[in-house]
Parts: sequence; C-alpha cells; structure tokens
Amino acid sequence: MRHATAIAPRTVGNVAAGFDMLGHALEGPGDQVTAVRNASGQVRVLSIEGADTALPTEAQRNTAGRAVQHLLASCPPGTGFDLRIHKGIAMGSGMGGSAASATAAVVAAAATLDEAPGMDTLYAAAVAGESAATGAAHGDNVAPSLLGGLVIAPSTGTPRRVPVPAWLHAAVVRPHFPLETRRSREVLQAPYPLHDFVLQSEALALLLMGCMQDDAACIHRGLRDVLVEPRRAPLIPGFAAVKAAALQAHALGASISGGGPSVFAWFESRAAAERGATAMQAAFSAAGHGSESVVSPVNAPGARVLA
Repeated sequence: MRHATAIAPRTVGNVAAGFDMLGHALEGPGDQVTAVRNASGQVRVLSIEGADTALPTEAQRNTAGRAVQHLLASCPPGTGFDLRIHKGIAMGSGMGGSAASATAAVVAAAATLDEAPGMDTLYAAAVAGESAATGAAHGDNVAPSLLGGLVIAPSTGTPRRVPVPAWLHAAVVRPHFPLETRRSREVLQAPYPLHDFVLQSEALALLLMGCMQDDAACIHRGLRDVLVEPRRAPLIPGFAAVKAAALQAHALGASISGGGPSVFAWFESRAAAERGATAMQAAFSAAGHGSESVVSPVNAPGARVLA
C-alpha cells in the first residue's frame, strides 16, 4: 500500500496514581490520519479538519507531523509522507487529543511500509510527536492510544498492558472549557515532600494489584492522587463537587483525566458508570458549566488501520 488511514482513540492519562506513566483507552470517536507514502524524503501536513482551534501545519510543530518525521529514521532512504488529519477529539480536553493524532499518524504511515516497524519504534515516534503539543515527552496517553486497555508507559522500551477486570468501566465528563496541557504542567514545578511520593507509590501499587487480581476493594484503595490532583484542581471550576458526585454514586475513585479539565471515575459496571456520569454532569452544571460524558470499559481497543 502507498496510503493508509488509521484511527486512534481518546484516553485517560495518569489514572490518578500513575502520573505520566499510566493511562487507559476509551471507546468512541478518535483522531483519524491518512498517510500517503512518496519519495520526497519529507513529511508534509496537507490538511487538518474537525479541529476546534487553529493547529499548525508545519510538520515539526504538529504532533502527527513530528511523529512521522521521527519515524523516517526507520524507513528506507528517501521515504516521505503527506498527511491529512481529521480531529475527533477536542484539544485541551484532557483526553489525549495530541497523543491520538501522533499515534494515528505513525500507525497509518507504518501500514504503508513493506516492513512494518516494531512496537518500540512506533511508541517512541508517537511520544516524540506528542511533545510538539505538550512540551514534554511522556507516554501515558500515547501508550493506551496505541495498544488499548490500561497500559504502563515507560520512558524507554515497550509499553506493557495491565490486565483489568471485564466489569471495570470508566465515566469521563468533559466540561465545555479548555485547559492547555502546558498550563496544567506549570503548577507542578514546586518541589514535593518525600512523604507524598511514598503515598503515591503505595497508591499505584495497590491500583495495579487490584486490577491484576480482580479486586475492587484494592482498586478503591489505590485510585487516588496526592501529588498532582491537589495542584491542578483549582484550574477546574467545580472539580471538588464533581469528584464528590462520582464518589456518592459509588465510584471506586475519581480524579483528573490527563491534564484536565475532564474528570474521570471508575465503576464496577457500565450501569453504575452511566449513573455516575449523570451525577458528575449535574455537578458541573451546578458550577455553571455545560459538559459531555463518555462511558467506556477500561479495556477499550487501541489504534487500528481503517483502510
């Protein structure tokens, strides 16, 4: 093939205790990228459709473009690509929009090659691409967008999927205002006490153990964030009430999705997650903000080639 179209899903980054290294995929709309292989030796972003804000078409400044530029090192000499992007994920939503574009781009581009690059190569390229938008190279959105499910995203090497119970569902509510990732990272610059790192590590261990052992009580104990959430919560009007609404609806836990402003919660069934999403939206409404919600199994599919 000389051209291919791929789609990559929305994601929840950090998953409370796993800042910058744990994320999971979500069912539903995603970003689509069509890649056309040529012999130009360059990457060009020809068009961007569906974006709710202006995005750069210069390849180095575009997440999809930079990701495929990084991929060129693994392609035959002279390989180039023309990209067309269709955004299905709102920017600044906290659901991995920049990561999805980068992921869909490398998956589409790789599908046109005679010898497909390995997962390590695709992951590294997509992470490099996302850094064009976030200013930091981290894979907690890229890894689940690429692989699906709940994924540990290492700084180097292959991402690893974490087994999760089939009953585990997420409710994610996105208020109708953006929060730029760069801004949400700025509030994390001050040092943290060592004790907070110990508590966060404890939570992450409990969360992963609960998922692997099908233990809802253990997940409940671990689904918390003592490092990042307290500093980012003031950037999200109504956050405390939305989180409280999720917990009152019997969520196992709730926190900020990625850099925000979306809020996610985990539940023991789809029906419970749907009730939780309704309660969370009502809380945002009481704070003066409209919102939209998505309910998805945590073990949702990752990126795939459409054509």
